[in-house]
Amino acid sequence: MNFGGNAALDLAAERAEQEREAGIAAASRSLRTPGTIECEDCPNDIPRERRIALPSATRCIVCQTKFEKARR
Repeated sequence: MNFGGNAALDLAAERAEQEREAGIAAASRSLRTPGTIECEDCPNDIPRERRIALPSATRCIVCQTKFEKARR
């Protein structure tokens, strides 16, 4: 396919917008999912304060930090 000038930019902008919207929708679904009391990565319980602040939490702070660093 040969896209000229603005058509290619418009297509790229449309695709970027679709990806942003998909990411927002996925994050929104994730936040509505109930969390757990026990961390999914270690045997520790997720502190009550964390579960109140983020009801969808599935990891304790230590494990969540490790998880996020590993994804970078």
